[in-house]
Amino acid sequence: MLSIRVFLQKLLILLHVTLCVIVGKTLMVLFPNAMKRYILKLGAKSRMNENPKFSYENWGPTFFSFKYLLFVLKVKWKRLEDEAYEGHPAPNTPVVTLNGEVRHLLDFMQDNRPLILNFGSYFSSTADFLIIYIEEAHAIDGWAFKNNVIIKNHRSLEDRKMAAQFLQKNNPLCPVVLDTMENLSSAKYAALPERLYLLQGGKVVYKGGAGPWNYHPQEIRAILEKMKSEMEGTSE
Repeated sequence: MLSIRVFLQKLLILLHVTLCVIVGKTLMVLFPNAMKRYILKLGAKSRMNENPKFSYENWGPTFFSFKYLLFVLKVKWKRLEDEAYEGHPAPNTPVVTLNGEVRHLLDFMQDNRPLILNFGSYFSSTADFLIIYIEEAHAIDGWAFKNNVIIKNHRSLEDRKMAAQFLQKNNPLCPVVLDTMENLSSAKYAALPERLYLLQGGKVVYKGGAGPWNYHPQEIRAILEKMKSEMEGTSE
């Protein structure tokens, strides 16, 4: 019964996404300037427009392509496996350190300190941070953007480790771990292409919106500032 329900859900998603892509592509052909303004408005929500090395021509025209369709389908189908809900126990999925050690997400929690999961940050006095490197959103052999970092889809854990080392070189100031090749963390946290979570006491306290349009680090900042002020008020 469950498999039939999932199949029907995936079928409905397939029909909906395909229709949206067909309509979007048609509108881009008929009304290119209006669609450009619309896509740039979306880009502003994720601050993509603020990167001077990443112009609209690098990413805008890739919308509503066949590879775009495949990527959106993968994201929406993956979200059917979501098991992370606010107020509920956090999925303790396995991850792999850059040294090859298999650990679990909750291993990185220290007592009752909040843990910020940044699916793709730094340490603070209020919370700990952890970056989970997941599958590539815009690999060159997938839905690729121009003028982007050249990384292929990961075929092995070693591929994922090599890709994560690009991030490590930028000194993220917090631990970086790898999702397994089964993409368990990405699936159970519905994290593709990017997402923020706040865990505390083994539960999901905050579940951010799915990126890139609804990825808002300032919401995490507001929560941490509130926690810090409450801690300071208690200590007085």
